[in-house]
Amino acid sequence: MSLPYLNRELSWVEFNQRVLNEALRDDLPLLERVKFLAITASNLDEFFQVRIGGLMVMRRSGMKSPDPSGLSPARNLAALRQRILRMTEEQYRLFNEVLVPTLRKAGIRHLVPSDLSDEQATQIAATFEDLIFPLLTPLAVDPGESPPVVPALQVVVACRLLDPDTKITRHALIPIPDTIGRRVPVPLASGNHAFLLIEDLVATHAGLFFPGETVAATTCFRVTRNGDIAVQEDDAIDLAGEMEDVLTARRFADTVRLELRADAPRDLARMIQDVTAATSQELYRVDGPPGLAAFMELAFLPDFEHLRDADWPGQNSPAIAPGASMFETIASGDVMLFHPYESFEPVLRLIEEAASDPDVIAIKQVLYRTAKKSRIIDALIKAAENGKHVTALVELKARFDEARNLDRADELQRAGAQIVYGVKGLKTHAKICMIIRRESGHLRRYVHLGTGNYNETTSRLYTDVSYLTCKPEFGNDASLFFNAVSGRSKLLRFQRLVPAPTAMKPRLLDLITSEAERAKQGLPARITAKVNSLQDPDIIAALYRASRAGVEIRLNVRGICCLKPGDPRHSKHIEVISVIDRFLEHARVFHFHQGGDSEVYIASADWMTRNLEKRVELMIPIEEPALKRRLIRMLDAFFQDNTQASRILPDGSSKRITRTKGQKAFRAQDHFYQQARKAAKAREHERAMTFEPHVPAE
Repeated sequence: MSLPYLNRELSWVEFNQRVLNEALRDDLPLLERVKFLAITASNLDEFFQVRIGGLMVMRRSGMKSPDPSGLSPARNLAALRQRILRMTEEQYRLFNEVLVPTLRKAGIRHLVPSDLSDEQATQIAATFEDLIFPLLTPLAVDPGESPPVVPALQVVVACRLLDPDTKITRHALIPIPDTIGRRVPVPLASGNHAFLLIEDLVATHAGLFFPGETVAATTCFRVTRNGDIAVQEDDAIDLAGEMEDVLTARRFADTVRLELRADAPRDLARMIQDVTAATSQELYRVDGPPGLAAFMELAFLPDFEHLRDADWPGQNSPAIAPGASMFETIASGDVMLFHPYESFEPVLRLIEEAASDPDVIAIKQVLYRTAKKSRIIDALIKAAENGKHVTALVELKARFDEARNLDRADELQRAGAQIVYGVKGLKTHAKICMIIRRESGHLRRYVHLGTGNYNETTSRLYTDVSYLTCKPEFGNDASLFFNAVSGRSKLLRFQRLVPAPTAMKPRLLDLITSEAERAKQGLPARITAKVNSLQDPDIIAALYRASRAGVEIRLNVRGICCLKPGDPRHSKHIEVISVIDRFLEHARVFHFHQGGDSEVYIASADWMTRNLEKRVELMIPIEEPALKRRLIRMLDAFFQDNTQASRILPDGSSKRITRTKGQKAFRAQDHFYQQARKAAKAREHERAMTFEPHVPAE
């Protein structure tokens, strides 16, 4: 029986549309709208590099077999192009007709060179000659020679040059390195901010690069290249060296998108297509500056806080006393943190304490994505220098973070840490840290498990769950896990943790099936799950079976959803929502009713085949009754959201959930933040009212 299945890539585009819908809202602060627009552009950059790039490789290889939704690579690419063209048009209409004029009124002015006064033009010219001109290198385009290689994701100014003596024309390119920055500030009266785009400034002063020639015309463009380049692990003796080759290959891979200004002169447009080897199918004409992701910088301009959302700082968890040892805190009971509403600071403190604690013997940790200036890396380096045994599994195959992870691994290795470069054939995506400490003649293992990366920057922007425990069974499983990933043993004999790719998918299928069996017996049966993406055909088929059996299923899927809701036969009892708000929903949390004896899990994995079968992941049971209840309430709150939630429709698109007449507004993220604030204040008040006597030292 053929089951309904929504196309993965088109579903992702609909997710990006939900993000764009936030930018379209005129009730949001102005710079928040700019931020959401920049996010949609950044998302599309990665989507073209990975998904479009992969589909183009499939089409080129002659693959014609359809995906589960029935689309061959060629048909999928055609459908995606039409949908993305509509989205691109909407992005630039918003940018040109709404955001730029509104920003100007608010004191943030996007200028072009003709807007400058003589004094401003002189100042900017001096800035260009002193600070920008020396950093740029023009590339000649000679028809009889191989075209120059255009770097990926850099804005490039294309020039038509005329020799006034011979009347001969030629073309040249001026790539603009990302390190220069996209905005060039223009001096203005206080209280305002004005800027030129770097490509406009380069175009204005392009004549400096070509003395004796006239710059007859210019335009700018940007190339996206295929980033879906696999590591040949079977042949790689040195994985770090292989990753460096992948990074180089990605810079010069096939063109998957050419963003070209709509007003580009015809001869320059033809030349650019020839140089980039872009066909009409890869060409995207844009009515404005290519690379809108660069405008993210505007969202964080100083002195314009009134154009942003009010800050929601992470609160102190009531479970953690200020200044208390993290080891003592965890030893007194399991701790669960809900980030970013509750600060990530306790996790950082735990690792930093471990680095200095003389009783700590070893630290073992998986590092997938870390911050640029990472306190965690600094703590691990300090621990290694203090003589502790530090093992770091650094995942070099974390796409687009490979270069940073190579550098971090090198730093750790120089400090004396033992480095493991992931697992052959799999990505290690689990979020786990184990600290081994000597206490009263015995060894105790402290474990942090989570749904998000060890990245203090994204911990303030992504919603995630942290679980800290020193229960022996979790410590034993953590040891087995690290032994498996570093010693190539099997992920077996776990007491609590459920690892992928060996056990997670079978356990999930069993849990879904058991709910279906209860429903068939007329017993209450419910499943509520929060994931970033739902794509795995086996999980979707199991959910359809459970729905047909009468299980009430609620799914909160932020991004890709290949399950088709609203199908009267297969998904009658399945509700799917998606929440897009100021924080990126990243936590994976699952609740299975189990006849009233609820099983609740957090996980590093989404319900995607890549996570369940091709990555090393962890699903963690939460057993403490109070913590289970908290997670269940959190899951329920999203389905009360009538402000930021959208309902996924049968065609894969979505519709914002609106309040009924008289219904009170409810916004889940605001609810969680207010809860965290109240809990932190109540705990502070309790501590203030508690008298603690000074006890003489013995």
